[in-house]
Amino acid sequence: MFLAIGLTGAAGLWAFVVLLRQLYYICQPSEALIFAGLRRTTGSGQKVGYRTVRGGSALRIPLLEEVMRLDLSNMIIDLQVANAYSRGGIPLNVSGVANIKIAGDEPGIHNAIERLIGKSQDDIRHIAKETLEGNLRGVMASLTPEQLNEDKVTFARTLLEEAEDDLQKLGLVLDTLQIQNISDDVLYLDSIGRKQLVELKRDSRIAEAEAKSQSAVKRAENERITSLRRLDKDLAIATANASKRVQDALTRRDALVAEEEARIGAELARAEAELPVQEQRIKQVTQQLEADVIAPAESECQTMMAEAKGEAATIIEQGRSQAEGLRDLVESLQRSGDDAKRLFLLQKLEPLLTMLSDTVQPIEVEEVNLIGEREGQTNLSIATLLKQFQVSTGFRLPEDLTLKEGSETSD
Repeated sequence: MFLAIGLTGAAGLWAFVVLLRQLYYICQPSEALIFAGLRRTTGSGQKVGYRTVRGGSALRIPLLEEVMRLDLSNMIIDLQVANAYSRGGIPLNVSGVANIKIAGDEPGIHNAIERLIGKSQDDIRHIAKETLEGNLRGVMASLTPEQLNEDKVTFARTLLEEAEDDLQKLGLVLDTLQIQNISDDVLYLDSIGRKQLVELKRDSRIAEAEAKSQSAVKRAENERITSLRRLDKDLAIATANASKRVQDALTRRDALVAEEEARIGAELARAEAELPVQEQRIKQVTQQLEADVIAPAESECQTMMAEAKGEAATIIEQGRSQAEGLRDLVESLQRSGDDAKRLFLLQKLEPLLTMLSDTVQPIEVEEVNLIGEREGQTNLSIATLLKQFQVSTGFRLPEDLTLKEGSETSD
């Protein structure tokens, strides 16, 4: 009996475990469980015929609910758009990669349950791809090829904003979108690329030239600053040296001034000490001079003055006598006339000629040659000489000599 009860209990426990396993559902982190069958009201007030469970577990009500799983994992979609016209009518080819998933929060999850429940990931991926390619064509129509090619990040962000509403209506969320390549069959982008390459090279050369110029300017500025700093340093050193020399000079000046003042003070003291001795010596020398020099000099001076007075009297008397004799001579010459004057001059001429002849050294003449053109010219020269002698002295040499001979004969 106890065995039967044990077997019955074990069978019942086994049946309960099997039933619990059929009714208890565990939700994985990358999925959502939809318990469909009973009507409920969502948090936004919307009435739906299901309830959702995420990241947990729940029991299914037997016979009233059916459980479905909704995969929330990421899906990768390759986008390929060919001959999509951009603004300006240039057909372009665009390729990219998008990462999407089913929305796990309200209200997106309700849209996904209504539109995507029961569909495979391939079907969901195809729906998302068609939607994104349509949005991609719409965004490309609003942008120029230059904008699409130059700023792919802005292009992708614009595409995300454009596709967000459409994907949200489907219950999908676009995580990332990367534009991989943009090309065209008419080589429009290649021409733009070549133009941009030329401009890039030009800008690169300009930038290089500007960089070299700025580098040269910077180098010159650095050299100028270095030179200024070196000059400031040299100036500071020179100023310090000059200040030191000035201070040393002031110190030496004070020492020299003190030394000179001491020397002058010593000499002044010595001079003051010798002053009475020098005064006494001066008195002694003065007295000695008066006795030895001044008194004899005064005596000699008086003697010489007396002698000079005597000589002066004699000279005066002689002068008076000579003056009277000359006066008498002049008067007698005036009374005698011109012959007396000539006679007086002849008397004075003889000693004069004697004095002149004494000044000439005797010369032995062996032969005298007279050099002249004609005899008449020589006589003319002698006559000219006698005439000049008469003019300069007033003495007629032939007549006066004849007169002198006659006078001497008469005497």
